[in-house]
Amino acid sequence: MADKKIIFVAFAIEDERQRDFLKGQTLSPRAPYEFIDMSVKEPYDTGWKDRVRTRIKRSHGVIVLVSKNSLTSSGQKWEIQCAKDEGKKIRGIWAYSDDRTDIAGVATTIWSDKNIIDFIDSL
Repeated sequence: MADKKIIFVAFAIEDERQRDFLKGQTLSPRAPYEFIDMSVKEPYDTGWKDRVRTRIKRSHGVIVLVSKNSLTSSGQKWEIQCAKDEGKKIRGIWAYSDDRTDIAGVATTIWSDKNIIDFIDSL
């Protein structure tokens, strides 16, 4: 079996439920991968940023759950910039079927098993 791929998930805290749905997809036996994130409800400190950078460095790629909440999420914006700084491949996935928010510099596609697996397989 191939080594497990680590995927960092960047999301706005308001979209925590969608993150839970995404992480639920790792229950499928076909997928040797794992989703990780650094959700926090407390204000960000430098220790949080250091821990996020470490996790992003260890990941193979980053999935960004994109929604209108992304536009005001300073933590998610920082995670995206960190992923870019670390040279990680990034794929945006729209968190909701009726929300097509755009984040500059993040190629975003609809949420489907195929789109997620294709991204993971490309890493």
